[in-house]
Amino acid sequence: MLGLNKKDTTLLFIVVFMTLFAPFILNPFPVGSQLAQFNAGYPDLMQRFVIFGIFAIGFNILFGLTGYLSFGHAAFLGVGSYAGVWMMKLLSMNVIPAILMSMVVAGLFSVLVGYICLRRSGIYFSILTLAFAQMSFSLAYSVLTPITNGETGLQLGLNDPRILGVSQVEGSIPPANLFGIAMRDSYELTLGGWAFTFNAGYYLCAVVMIVAFYAAIRIFRSPFGLMLKAVKSNQQRMNYTGLNSKPYTFAAFVISGVYAGLAGGLMVAMDPLAGAERMQWTASGEVVLMTILGGAGTLFGPVLGAGFIKYFENIFSKINENVLHQWFAALPDSIENVLIAVVYPFIGKGWHLTLGIMFMLVVIFLPGGIMEGIQRLVNLFKRRRTTDDERAGGSSALANNAKAAE
Repeated sequence: MLGLNKKDTTLLFIVVFMTLFAPFILNPFPVGSQLAQFNAGYPDLMQRFVIFGIFAIGFNILFGLTGYLSFGHAAFLGVGSYAGVWMMKLLSMNVIPAILMSMVVAGLFSVLVGYICLRRSGIYFSILTLAFAQMSFSLAYSVLTPITNGETGLQLGLNDPRILGVSQVEGSIPPANLFGIAMRDSYELTLGGWAFTFNAGYYLCAVVMIVAFYAAIRIFRSPFGLMLKAVKSNQQRMNYTGLNSKPYTFAAFVISGVYAGLAGGLMVAMDPLAGAERMQWTASGEVVLMTILGGAGTLFGPVLGAGFIKYFENIFSKINENVLHQWFAALPDSIENVLIAVVYPFIGKGWHLTLGIMFMLVVIFLPGGIMEGIQRLVNLFKRRRTTDDERAGGSSALANNAKAAE
């Protein structure tokens, strides 16, 4: 189906199901319960899940397939964001032109960066990409202030020309829209104690991520993808056979940059603002963590890694001492205070510590990331099922032999 084998089609349907029904899946607890703070089904966070999932999918095409580790991919995310905001300032508040321009500009910038950086490999390639990202950050922060608005960030204004749209609506900036459907429009559904929010902006991001994920599957399974895997396996041996690997790695780099630009364009579509902080090396390191944590070289792993990190960043960081006192209120005061003193450094502002510990555990015990853990559980279930079937078959054979003997 759609040019995919049975396994990939199943995986695509799983992704479609999870993204379309995310408002239900991410709100497992009733609104009034103490566990409701672990719900993640509100529009802003769901949008971050899919946008950074797209970012990680694109990064995985470069790192997961070729083994080229880029520490500067956030530069393409930031360039795409700036291009998207400028399209909204000059042309229209329709998000389609902004997203397309983000992809084009990020793709062109990745052509320039890739042409220079891919002259080296290994750690030298990684350092070159990091240098470009930091140069881009510095230029956006201080040098190119007429274009980027410096440390304040590029925002929309009431005096923007907007050739195909209006500058103001009742004295306010018009909202970003998709052919008249505002990205901030939401529909609330209440079922018993549960509340679910269906946001127009999220579903635009979800559809785009499904298309991006499908394109990644086709790339992974194509002859081009096999060539990229050969580069990762042994690029030197590949070159000895007479095959020039540079066009393949260059194409992978540009495709990955376009994915990053797409993520930046979607960020602008949800919140028309672009800042230099999106180009910092920490943002590039974040997508590296997402890909490795989920499973580099796998199709669904980077999406899982992106959702995992963004969940920790937005949910665990909000747990404070007051919440802990509510959790442990039934215990004696002395035990309550001891538990809070032990737990508090790992949540709230210390959520990075918990994430770091979990990342180390995954790297040590699951080198293939979360996807390796899932695969182990699936294999364990299959082995148990096979064993049960063999036992059942053996019992049936013994019964048949007994009847024959009678």
